[in-house]
Amino acid sequence: MSLVMLMVMSALAKNQAQARQVFNIDDFGAVGDGKTDISKVLYNAWNRACQSKGTSVVLIPRRIYLLGPVRLVGPCSSAIELQIEGGLKAFHSPQLGTDHWITFRYIDRLTIAGGVLDGQGAAAWPYNDCSKNVGCKKLPVTMRFDFVTNAWIHDLTSLDSKNSHFNLFACREVTFERVTIGAPKDSPNTDGIHLATSSNIFIRDSRIATGDDCISIGPGSTNINMTGIACGPGHGISIGSLGGSPNEQPVTRVLLGSSNFTGTQNALRIKTRAPSHQGVVSDITFQDIIVQNAGNPIIIDQQYCPYKTCSSKSSRVKISDVRFRNIRGTSSSLVAVDINCSPAVPCTGIELRDINLEYDGRGGKASSACANANGATYGTQNPPSCLEK
Repeated sequence: MSLVMLMVMSALAKNQAQARQVFNIDDFGAVGDGKTDISKVLYNAWNRACQSKGTSVVLIPRRIYLLGPVRLVGPCSSAIELQIEGGLKAFHSPQLGTDHWITFRYIDRLTIAGGVLDGQGAAAWPYNDCSKNVGCKKLPVTMRFDFVTNAWIHDLTSLDSKNSHFNLFACREVTFERVTIGAPKDSPNTDGIHLATSSNIFIRDSRIATGDDCISIGPGSTNINMTGIACGPGHGISIGSLGGSPNEQPVTRVLLGSSNFTGTQNALRIKTRAPSHQGVVSDITFQDIIVQNAGNPIIIDQQYCPYKTCSSKSSRVKISDVRFRNIRGTSSSLVAVDINCSPAVPCTGIELRDINLEYDGRGGKASSACANANGATYGTQNPPSCLEK
């Protein structure tokens, strides 16, 4: 072999080494006994990886590690990956007043792959009294993403979060793929994925079983694409609640397709506060959905009130161009299609196409109820449509 060829091969090997460096947390002093907090170790390994040139991998080996609250912050010099071969376990305590377990912030080109996140949520659920206590203390979200772009979270399992499992704020171009989320159906506020002020978010081929919304979509969300979602138990997939704050940005271009709901409290839901500030929801499509024993398979609720003291005043959130297409299965409630829009700003452009929902119980057939809603129907309508044309 010539000297030139050897030099070329050596240069290639050097470039490959620079292109992908592995930072094993054990090399930074982590102990995988499930008892020793590795938050400082992970923080140090992350910072080293973040500052290195070329793609960096922070490796969690195939053991269980105890991890306290940690913020992993960029910007980084290049793409970075957190590879979890084993598992991370949160503290077995409520951690009242803490809003995060693991936070990623100001990072571009982030990958999180594999592994199990155990939030040990049962220690915190008894303290979740926010529905009746306005001064309630925060509980930690399992994994937060703030100002993250071009991210891929895949083949990851999140169990028993103390609060929401995943929370996205001000993120762009983020994909969740083959993610499994699990918490008991009576675990409070354990939303699977919550997002707000984010765009170009893709959630694919994921299984979500939890005590609140499987996916909740907040203000400022645009171009949200969800396919292949299995939801249940849980409260379904919700847009909202909206209108609770002034100057909320619109929710637009949302698609949910080829998904199923089993034993959920709701399935396809849009909810706005009443009274509310002004807001906009438009260009929403739910299509090719199977529901099995789901309460409120189709629901627009513009009188949403999660508290005991509610108002008779109207919502000021305008809902338009919402399409329900090929929705079929069984409803655990008699009113399978419930479209309750605001008298102040009635819904327009509601489409019901090929709806076939049977009541899964005794005492009558499935029915529909509409208020302040205008739109059109196409194809099968079971129960019969109540839309105003």
